[in-house]
Amino acid sequence: MRASILRIFAIIAGLYLAVLVLLAGCQRHLIYFPATESEATLIQRATAAGFEPWKDETGERVGWKSARGASLQNARRVLIFHGNAGHALHRLHFVNGFRTLPGEPEWIVYLFEYPGYGGRSGTPGAAAFKAAGEQAVRMLAASEPANLLILGESIGTGVAAHLAAQMPEEIDGLILITPFSSLEDVATHHYPFLPVRLLLREHYDNVAALSAYNGPLAVILAGDDEIIPARYGQKLYQSYSGPKRIWIQHGRGHNTLDYTPQAPWWNEMAAFFEASAAFSK
Repeated sequence: MRASILRIFAIIAGLYLAVLVLLAGCQRHLIYFPATESEATLIQRATAAGFEPWKDETGERVGWKSARGASLQNARRVLIFHGNAGHALHRLHFVNGFRTLPGEPEWIVYLFEYPGYGGRSGTPGAAAFKAAGEQAVRMLAASEPANLLILGESIGTGVAAHLAAQMPEEIDGLILITPFSSLEDVATHHYPFLPVRLLLREHYDNVAALSAYNGPLAVILAGDDEIIPARYGQKLYQSYSGPKRIWIQHGRGHNTLDYTPQAPWWNEMAAFFEASAAFSK
């Protein structure tokens, strides 16, 4: 009997270790869900939405740039880092919100594309995303003098917070939509039976990143978020000591937030940033 029990425990332990090895090896596939389309389809989709390819000095497409002609000296710019699924051109709801904000100046929108997404070369991963994001901000800082907001959605909040910490002089404001305190916190919530803090190789610590940033911060949470529970976004918001404002959409899930241009938070958020010292410089 004792030998049988030990054998059962050995089997269970072996299966558990096998699961750990499997998760450690394929975790990127559990975090990132890139989508891509043919270049012709992407160009067609972008053109129909009023966008043109945004390329670096080597000719590689970094993302998409609003093709509307605005005076850069009077414009506001926003650089958008989308969530972990789809690709940049699936986030046109953000574009519609900024384009319909009343008054002047006009907003120029940049849709950043991650390596491995939307036809861009490379492999998805935290290090690749952060390095490519830094390159994008440097490009904007070198070429255009207008104010710059960084918007991060879901996994994109990890990239946005990293950029705010590393390049605070180039960034005039930060918008985090369905953010998290750290990816480890979210992973622990979904896999409480696993030592995820030891296994996780993709690191986004937004609380630590924002400790190096002191500009204006806007946070939008889904009250019933089933992917990133709202408590992690609230933890991040409460940890931040700079100028900030939060909007919680009660009854909304991770993918059902109200992004329609008529939603009150758009105008309230724009007014929050316009009143900040960063936008007065």
